[in-house]
Amino acid sequence: MTKNIAIFASGSGSNFQALLRAIEKQRLQANPVLLVCDSPHALVIDRAKAAGVDCFVFSPKAYSSKAMFEKDILLQLQEKHVDWIVLAGYMRLIGETLLTPFAGRILNIHPSLLPSFPGKDAIGQALQAGVNISGVTIHYVDHGMDTGPIIAQQAVVVRSDDTKASLARRIQKVEHALYPRIIQELFHETTALSV
Repeated sequence: MTKNIAIFASGSGSNFQALLRAIEKQRLQANPVLLVCDSPHALVIDRAKAAGVDCFVFSPKAYSSKAMFEKDILLQLQEKHVDWIVLAGYMRLIGETLLTPFAGRILNIHPSLLPSFPGKDAIGQALQAGVNISGVTIHYVDHGMDTGPIIAQQAVVVRSDDTKASLARRIQKVEHALYPRIIQELFHETTALSV
């Protein structure tokens, strides 16, 4: 059974696009019913509109609290009958208002081998630390900053001449292949368990 997904993103939306491409090529059985974006000028909004995906775009500053804007998001998710939330470069911690109703059904992708280099600028953190290996982590979302249970990881070698841009390109290539595959495997498992 195809799952309805909401994709949350804050930036250019390269992982958003990769998910749509996997859906189009039938490598991922999912129905992208909503983009949630907290940045009204983000490029991902144009990508979503071009693909015919409905958008809920908000400015956090317009709300008195996280709980208030998450209530509005929750209404949208309920209206669209969303089964899973897929974070794809969403730069905010998820609060209780969404964590409770979607417990065990919120996924995130992060550009490092967690628990190393959580939070913002993971690629910059890895380069600054001088590590030989970084990579990609897919994990369930909990209350913390990139602290949820790890589902899958894939290593990416850090080269001696790497810049932020060159390492980011190789990490993104891995992200774009790994995320749809792991999501599909999870959906297959959860569907099998519910039959």
